[in-house]
Amino acid sequence: MTIKKPLAINQPEVGQIIRDLRLLAGLTQEKFAATLGVTYTTINRWENGRSKPLLLAMEKMGQKGTDLLNKYFYKD
Repeated sequence: MTIKKPLAINQPEVGQIIRDLRLLAGLTQEKFAATLGVTYTTINRWENGRSKPLLLAMEKMGQKGTDLLNKYFYKD
């Protein structure tokens, strides 16, 4: 198994990416938090640049993000 080095993204970009993903899925911060298994406060802090998700959370968002995009935008 090869461990990939995380991309160097600054905090405002991370927050905007998370917000964009959430809005594309049409979810509130509360519903997005529930989907990821974190609290509303955590999503709010990420989006507002007060904290940055850990690598594990970023990986989970990537997986859930793909699932959400497929669910809402790539229906058969």
